[in-house]
Amino acid sequence: MTIRYIFWTILGAVTLCVTAQAQDRIYRCGNEYTNNVTPAQAKGCKLVEGGNVTVVQGMRPKAAAPKTVDSPGAAVNPGARVATAEQKSRDSDARLILQSELTKAEARQAELLKEYSNGAPEKRGDEVRNHQKYLDRVAELKASLARNESDMAGIRRELERVPASSTAAR
Repeated sequence: MTIRYIFWTILGAVTLCVTAQAQDRIYRCGNEYTNNVTPAQAKGCKLVEGGNVTVVQGMRPKAAAPKTVDSPGAAVNPGARVATAEQKSRDSDARLILQSELTKAEARQAELLKEYSNGAPEKRGDEVRNHQKYLDRVAELKASLARNESDMAGIRRELERVPASSTAAR
């Protein structure tokens, strides 16, 4: 046997394998694919060109079971309206949380203002020889003050949106 004979035998075998795997013409009919020419032409399907098509059959999701209500105050639909008393309670809780956040932000602002000292904070030990480090800290304090002021303004806006309710009952 010569090398040419072995080469042509292997090449022939590979060619046979490739042609055996080649697909016929594939037609697309909406979301369906077929290789049956007669029904495809009868339905007016389009020929798919440029590569092989692989279709994987998927499972359709099952319909979700309806939710049941265990407690009398629970809502079935999360977007549904809630009872007036429950909504007042939620509004009251939201107002208390926002007021406590505003108090914390105001306390933080007072600390930052004290440390900032009108743009001339006291130098720390490591900043005595390194003036750039001092300038960086001053800039950081100034940015923190602006950020905290912005946070307080946002909390105040949120407080204006929450309906006023009697918080004395708590």
